[in-house]
Amino acid sequence: MTDNDLPVIAHWFDGAAAPSASGRTAPVYNPATGAVQAHVALADEAEVDAAIASAERGFAVWSGFSIAKRQGVLFAFRELLNARKGELAEILTSEHGKVRSDAMGEIARGQEVVELATGFPHLLKGAFSENASNGVDVYSLKQPLGVVGVISPFNFPAMVPMWFFPIALAAGNAVVLKPSEKDPSASLWLAQLWKEAGLPEGAFTVLQGDKVAVDGLLNSPVVQSISFVGSTPIAQYIYETAAKNGKRVQALGGAKNHMLVLPDADLDLVADSAVNAGFGAAGERCMAISVVLAVEPVADELIAKVTGRIQKLRIGNGAATDEPDMGPLISGQHRDKVSSYVDIAETDGAKVVVDGRGYTVDGHENGFFFGPTLLDAVPTSSRAYTEEIFGPVLSVVRVASYDEGLALINSGEFGNGTAIFTNDGGAARRFQNEVQVGMIGINVPIPVPVAYHSFGGWKKSLFGDAKAYGVHGFDFFTREKAVTSRWLDPATHGGINLGFPQNS
Repeated sequence: MTDNDLPVIAHWFDGAAAPSASGRTAPVYNPATGAVQAHVALADEAEVDAAIASAERGFAVWSGFSIAKRQGVLFAFRELLNARKGELAEILTSEHGKVRSDAMGEIARGQEVVELATGFPHLLKGAFSENASNGVDVYSLKQPLGVVGVISPFNFPAMVPMWFFPIALAAGNAVVLKPSEKDPSASLWLAQLWKEAGLPEGAFTVLQGDKVAVDGLLNSPVVQSISFVGSTPIAQYIYETAAKNGKRVQALGGAKNHMLVLPDADLDLVADSAVNAGFGAAGERCMAISVVLAVEPVADELIAKVTGRIQKLRIGNGAATDEPDMGPLISGQHRDKVSSYVDIAETDGAKVVVDGRGYTVDGHENGFFFGPTLLDAVPTSSRAYTEEIFGPVLSVVRVASYDEGLALINSGEFGNGTAIFTNDGGAARRFQNEVQVGMIGINVPIPVPVAYHSFGGWKKSLFGDAKAYGVHGFDFFTREKAVTSRWLDPATHGGINLGFPQNS
């Protein structure tokens, strides 16, 4: 098959796939083989306008649905997703490269938010104050924003959109989803599922593209809010541009998550947790643990335990019938970037305990593989320590005390997630109060909150007005009207005669 014979992944406008006329495309790879398996359309300005117009039409219909009818569509989508999630997992594995168990886990976490959204009537209630003044009632209404934009990253092409669009739709908004051009097919699968669930045409629109599409959403006067997950520099750009244009923004950025290990911790639990949190999803997640702060004297024993576990990990094609533990990275360019950070760490004096550079898988020599990597004694001045690597690289930094470890976490520019491992409840309680991070795990390595709480960090890990999902999500996707009402008593003010008795 030649390059010209490959399929072109389209947009989704007005309830159907919409081929692009822009003439611009980008390759979509199978990361395990390194082969181009499709191309994705890259929207031009006219197609951005068409997507937003599609969503406007959808909003006009969907926002008029009764609460009961909207809830029925949400439940239907939930049932369809649950019945056919295996199809979606195959798409994620083929375009992102993650192993099937990671793909199914991603879908399960997204489905939690779908299930939260099915209970939206309880969270969209207003409030009522009777007789706030003499004969005056005051009450509030929660109403949708209108057309909202969701810009999602490559690492979770199903879960991250599901952090936003179920709640946005439950509240009566119409959604324009701009997926990553690296793995765009999940977006169309989800769009088709919404159609089958009974969502009106246009209420869920997919706009494929690059910066042209992003900027089109940021600058459109029709789009009322932007939800984004990605790197910190882009999150800051999204926030500043959208806010300048009067939009609500929730822009979740990067991370450098630390695990603080106290000397009394169960080191087998720590080692298992470090391997799962550091190398799961090939480290391509903003909640990955990338730094272990080992309070001495535990570092040597912990490194030995982690090394032993790494040596048992199986790396390969995530679609293989004998599913491996870890798949490839998203692209050759990203693999080379991850490798460069290991070079930097080594140059700066770190010890490479387990080296994943140059890793190959038999039969998949052109795949974008990078082996699990363990670094010891990483200098805190090194870029390998301060910057987000976004790959399967776990760094160990030796510290003398709890206080030294806490100070390192709090001095970082990110504040996304962190964890402490200890059997001392007092130390854990002190940590949760003193650490300057938005999501904290206590003997839990990846503290992603369940859907009825909200997801988001502090400092340069979050820009904007609200965290994702939970109560924050419903507040973000609605705006409140306050109504002050006086109705005159018809018995005394000449209204319709209702037969009320009269005082003489």
